[in-house]
Amino acid sequence: MSGIDYEVEYNNRARVPEHPAIFERWQRDAATFRTNHKYAELGLRFGPSDRQCIDLFWPDARRDAKIVVFIHGGYWRSLDPFLFSHLAAGPNARGLALALTGHDLCPSVTIAQIIEQQRAALAFLGERHGGRLVVSGHSAGGHLAACMLATDWRARDANLPPDLVSAALAISGLFDLAPLIHTSMNADLKLDAAEARRVSPIFWPAPRAGRFEAWVGGEESAEFLRQSRIIADAWKGIAARYHAVPGANHFTVIDPLTEPGSSLTARLVELSQA
Repeated sequence: MSGIDYEVEYNNRARVPEHPAIFERWQRDAATFRTNHKYAELGLRFGPSDRQCIDLFWPDARRDAKIVVFIHGGYWRSLDPFLFSHLAAGPNARGLALALTGHDLCPSVTIAQIIEQQRAALAFLGERHGGRLVVSGHSAGGHLAACMLATDWRARDANLPPDLVSAALAISGLFDLAPLIHTSMNADLKLDAAEARRVSPIFWPAPRAGRFEAWVGGEESAEFLRQSRIIADAWKGIAARYHAVPGANHFTVIDPLTEPGSSLTARLVELSQA
């Protein structure tokens, strides 16, 4: 061990004691948004389990907008996509569709299996709608967003374009999973050194093309700041960018997605136009 207290560094709920109120706000805002949205396709099934579904929020009735994917966090073992429905407000107002993709949870499945489920979700969207996808995600979803950009899509399916994912924006992501071995959550994650390395995109071949951004709350732990810095540095060959959001913690960092004029929403718009 390095002398770092990984339990403290990666326990975001303990670091943000007001997180129950934040989660309650998310649930309330998400429910209201889903109720009032006129152009949503809910529960699109892409896999055999109940959690392998997509909620797709279109900006209008035409359903021809570019699609941004958002993958939820929860350390691969908690939370649900519908809790983040309201995050479609900003992208929708800027003419983008937002797809919330689900997956099964640890310990019922492994992180490697979750990666494959997310690949299946993106392949489903690519085959159903064509075009290129921008993938965003929060926390564990940031890890999965990076994995999607680094995936060899042609090796997975010769019918898919090699650039199915044109860009990724990971928010407070995790890219080196080895520290999680030393936390209590590993009872669910079941990582050992070899498996942690296998599912850590920091150790994968860097993407050959596309764009990547690692955003993180400026008030997050030293480890979360490090996680975003190391992936941006490792993937600098595709002009990867690191950005710490002043004053934001691990949970409030995603709130600006509800705002059409926020810098976070603007970045998704720019990435979708590249």
